Amino acid sequence: MTSLPDPPAVVDIDALLAAMRPRLHRYCARMVGSVIDGEDVLQDALIKAMEALPSAAPIVNPEGWLFRIAHNAALDFLRRRNRQEALHSAEEVEMIADHLDDVERRQIAATGLRTFMRLPVAQRASVILMDVLGCSLREVCDIMDFSLPAVKAALHRGRTQLRVFAGEVDDAPRPGLSEAERIRLNAYVSHFNARDFDAIRAMIADDIRLELVNRKRLNGKAEVSTYFGNYARVSDWHLVPGQVDGRPAILVFDPGKPNAPATYFIVLDWSADKVAAIRDFRHAAYVIDGAECLVDGKSPEKTKPV
Repeated sequence: MTSLPDPPAVVDIDALLAAMRPRLHRYCARMVGSVIDGEDVLQDALIKAMEALPSAAPIVNPEGWLFRIAHNAALDFLRRRNRQEALHSAEEVEMIADHLDDVERRQIAATGLRTFMRLPVAQRASVILMDVLGCSLREVCDIMDFSLPAVKAALHRGRTQLRVFAGEVDDAPRPGLSEAERIRLNAYVSHFNARDFDAIRAMIADDIRLELVNRKRLNGKAEVSTYFGNYARVSDWHLVPGQVDGRPAILVFDPGKPNAPATYFIVLDWSADKVAAIRDFRHAAYVIDGAECLVDGKSPEKTKPV
């Protein structure tokens, strides 16, 4: 008597999301060209996954299922930004995907986010999935919903174009902080490093919103004040004003590791010279992977992948 195949295992969605979150973010950030926007896309994808799970058919490949949701969320984000890029190749050329050695794969994995953004969407997605995240050709086809020839064509063209970009000098201007941004960030950072949290509380709006990414959200000055109390009890941080992917940000360094890069960052939104929102990535250190971090007044440094 022929035995029936075992049914797919029940997905422990919480454990799966916790394990997959850094890799999913790595994909989303490279698709949209920003580690900050990549986290927004990731959160959107996770919400969609949780909403879809109860009605989903038995999920044979949970990781592929999540990557496909993240891929579609990234495409939705790009459409909202009105990027006029071809999502599908008009040609389905039958070609063998290039064979890459380990050195070439490491070079592609280390490519900056701004460089990936120069590729058309299909080329960008195929190269990131296969050469950065290590997916197979079949997995890339399933995630992108492309035929095998189309994926091979996109992969070949994307790799070829990245080789061209690698030989070019990146002389694109990087905007610095405006004087107003510099003054506000310096004031916040100075008070924070001095542990003068009463002065910090005077800088925040009454209806302030705080997102401790991957942990919790707080609203209003009373709730957010507990956040500063938590920082007062630890000493593994030193704040420096700067930029992340061209946006004003506060870089956080570990004083115990003087030669190490920033471990995470904090983004502030302002309204009428008051801090209206804080987005702290302390508990989502994966977000800084690949980011172009610039300490105010110094040359940029791209963080190494974690």
